[in-house]
Amino acid sequence: MGIDVWLTVAVLLVMLVVLVVDRFPPAGVVLGANVALLIGGVTDTDAAFSGFSNPAPITVAALFVLAAGAQRTGLLSVLVDRLLGRAGRPGVAHARLLLPSVGASAFLNNTPLVAMTIPDVVAWCRRNQRNASRYLLPLSYAAILGGTLTVIGTSTNLIVSGLLEDSGEAPLGLFEVAIIGGPVVIVGLVVLFGVSIPLLPMRATGPDDLLTATRNFRIEMRVTEGPLSGRSVETAGLRQLTGVFLVQLERGDGIVAPVGPDQLLVPGDVLTFVGEVDNVLDLDRMAGLEPVARRELDDVPAVGRGVYEVVIGRTSPVSGRTLKEADFRARYGAAVLAIHRAGHVLDGKLGDIRLRNGDTLLVVANDAFRRRYAKSQDFLVVAEIEAPAPTVSRHAPFVGIVTLGFVAVVATGVLSTVEGALVAAALMVAGRVMTFSEAKNAIDLDVVVLIAAAFGVGEAVRMSGLASDIAGGFVTGLEPFGTFGLILGIVVATSVLTELVTNNAAVVVVFPIALAVATDAGIDLTLIAIVVGLAASTSFLSPIGYQTNTMVYGPGGYQFVDYLRSGLPLSIAVQLTIATTATLLA
Repeated sequence: MGIDVWLTVAVLLVMLVVLVVDRFPPAGVVLGANVALLIGGVTDTDAAFSGFSNPAPITVAALFVLAAGAQRTGLLSVLVDRLLGRAGRPGVAHARLLLPSVGASAFLNNTPLVAMTIPDVVAWCRRNQRNASRYLLPLSYAAILGGTLTVIGTSTNLIVSGLLEDSGEAPLGLFEVAIIGGPVVIVGLVVLFGVSIPLLPMRATGPDDLLTATRNFRIEMRVTEGPLSGRSVETAGLRQLTGVFLVQLERGDGIVAPVGPDQLLVPGDVLTFVGEVDNVLDLDRMAGLEPVARRELDDVPAVGRGVYEVVIGRTSPVSGRTLKEADFRARYGAAVLAIHRAGHVLDGKLGDIRLRNGDTLLVVANDAFRRRYAKSQDFLVVAEIEAPAPTVSRHAPFVGIVTLGFVAVVATGVLSTVEGALVAAALMVAGRVMTFSEAKNAIDLDVVVLIAAAFGVGEAVRMSGLASDIAGGFVTGLEPFGTFGLILGIVVATSVLTELVTNNAAVVVVFPIALAVATDAGIDLTLIAIVVGLAASTSFLSPIGYQTNTMVYGPGGYQFVDYLRSGLPLSIAVQLTIATTATLLA
């Protein structure tokens, strides 16, 4: 082996060790390895930076914008709440959550999809006194499985398509990976429901701790045309909400208090709830309800939108006045969602309550509000809270149409994947779903840079001759086991590497080796590319192997061993399915 091979091996080993230690951002580590190989003369400038001109990172960036549009409009919030519905048997709830998640993650990149869905699942668990740890990791696993059905389902598939195109082959079609991904999904779901979910332990999660909260906010929600209309309070699930209590119903000029379980709901009813901050904010995610202050909320500037707690000072111009009299929305550019007064139960409409010194308001505003009033005499305290701001639901139908249109034009070949994604992202801004600044902030630059830099590392593995050397040994060692042995060896090697580092880094290291193996063994290059992509995408054994597993780690209260216990049978079943299906197709 030449000096280039040894240098490439050394850089790869250092890169993998640093990634496993997890002390530095993966994007910086892979970019650093890329630069080291360039300086060492293994690659040239064109090869080292080829990923920055490849469609894959651009496509992923555009999909982040599309996903942010769905999150901002609450498109998934409504869907999740309607799918889960009332708390029934756990098996039914799991099926209603996970099966649609598989389908959705085939067309919305599964990483942002899970990021958008976590708050809604946690909110549903809180309302229905369910343990979030029983739902979040299965959600991640289902999204990973769904990502194996299309080339846009996961960034790894897009990288493989880009690498395949760079090697002189045609890029992957939208549904081309489904030839192996389809059997993977079927087998994976059977094992997930039958083995993995039952093996998951109950863990203490954040929502469980909220039951001890003491500060109650008063909030008003309006019944809309939808799933709650015509149902009783009991059947609508409004009597057993965790940490939130329905205290009165207002219909026209009449008020019902207390509200009985058989009280029927009709569109336009105003329901007053009392509960803690996170709990009352969860109500916005419940299908069939919207804040009474919806119009004011939609008028709040989009950039930097957040939720703040403000305490009214003695000299504040709003002290002694109602929200209407103070014209709070026009004065501060913020919408009041709820009010808390220590030691008192507030009566009447929020807009008619006369505010006092020390009252705490829950307001939705942009970041300019905090800068302007943090040291103002108007409020004693202005503190941002870690809770998602209410969504801007009026744009939800538009985002749904754009998403379906994107899938249609890509599936029919009218536009390429990157073209369709860019058009969809542009429509998010043109349709005023978000500002250009918000679209820019929605892009996870670390992921985009990691993908682009990883192409240079893959080129080094190929150009140095390392891929050919490893492939030769691979074929020689596994030749007695035939095509199945070769493919299974590639699958296992990719999967192990994915659990140690990240899926995107793993696929870039293995891809040139797998291509060399396929060439020597006479296996179709596109088929082996799909195998590598799916093996790298299906990580179930650790919280670091795949981004969605990392996302649910904290909210689910998981321990590392939970991933091994629940994910091992799933991982074995999926790896065998990939290898078996690919062998039959080879």
